[in-house]
Amino acid sequence: MRLIQQHALHKIGISKEEALEALQVVRQECAGDAAKTAGGSDSTRKCTALELLEEEHAQGFIITFCSALDNILGGGVQLTKITEICGAPGVGKTQLCMQLAVDVQIPECFGGVAGEAVFIDTEGSFMVDRAADIATACVQHCQLIAEAHQEEDHLKALETFSLESILSHIYYFRCRDYIELLAQVYLLPDFLSEHSKVRLVVIDGIAFPFRHDFEDLSLRTRLLNGLAQQLIIIANDHKSAVVLTNQMTTRFGQNQSMLVPALGESWGHAATVRLIFHWDNTQRLATLYKSPSQKESTIPYNITLLPEGSQEYQDVSRLTIKFTGILCPFLLVVVLHSLSALHVNSWPKCNYRGESCTWSLPSGSQAAFPRQTVCFPSGWGNCICSNLSFLGQG
Repeated sequence: MRLIQQHALHKIGISKEEALEALQVVRQECAGDAAKTAGGSDSTRKCTALELLEEEHAQGFIITFCSALDNILGGGVQLTKITEICGAPGVGKTQLCMQLAVDVQIPECFGGVAGEAVFIDTEGSFMVDRAADIATACVQHCQLIAEAHQEEDHLKALETFSLESILSHIYYFRCRDYIELLAQVYLLPDFLSEHSKVRLVVIDGIAFPFRHDFEDLSLRTRLLNGLAQQLIIIANDHKSAVVLTNQMTTRFGQNQSMLVPALGESWGHAATVRLIFHWDNTQRLATLYKSPSQKESTIPYNITLLPEGSQEYQDVSRLTIKFTGILCPFLLVVVLHSLSALHVNSWPKCNYRGESCTWSLPSGSQAAFPRQTVCFPSGWGNCICSNLSFLGQG
């Protein structure tokens, strides 16, 4: 297909840059005709500040399955906003993007937005096996919640929420240079109109196509500004979250150097929210660097390996439950089943007849027991019987 495109351009005697410029002109003309036909544009409508506030609160969030990260973001990755994730290679940017592509499809009865995802890959880093592992873990998590609550809407939603349905609603596009990336983004509104359930657009590697073969930096700036405007339109018109990943580059000062997001300071205004992933020795840290509503914060996070081979984001701070002595088998089953419904994790590997075993779940979580709900308090404490103790802070 790539060779055919190049041959077609060569045959009509224009370059890829000229083809892109022609495409932009056509898109603008089509947009102008559509606005005239509709009698106006939504961007010119009048509204009050109260209406804007109500619309802001009505927008949903895509959870990340990392409660600490969701908290500093105000509930997760917000729809209609552009979120940029910056960081060095291997810190977990693509991992989070694939996690979001799965999480956006969680049914509404489980607290999700029941949407679909578009994944634009510029670096070839999308691994379908990892995406399948994440999807499998997400389905298992929802199944455990449904089994614990036994609600009809949960069970009905699980009939169509499967590994196959999740993967079939992640629309993948591979762009190998900035021409293909710009063309894909400018054609995206038509695709989203045909796929109205898309609630997430990911561009994994926004900087990669623009960091090479660009002698004219002013041209690069103009193209990036046009790209940013198009992404803002997509986020607002289609009620979708736009998530971008960006690389880090070294900026040299008079007496020091520092790592900063690539593409320059002007590009930094494009995103509504900017997250920076970085390392502190061997610990991964996520810093909320820019947000219109949340304060700047830094939290630690891990990418952990689940028993089935899947990976997910997890908090470093944990509440550990320690079982000592010989437990009532029925009580043990109730406790472990309730906890598993809240967080996908491995069953504790221990001898229940032995002295102890441990179970971990995110801080602040709740375990739903039959006919009652037990909240894990902060600090140390005992619950239910002397053989069951809660260790750590929760």
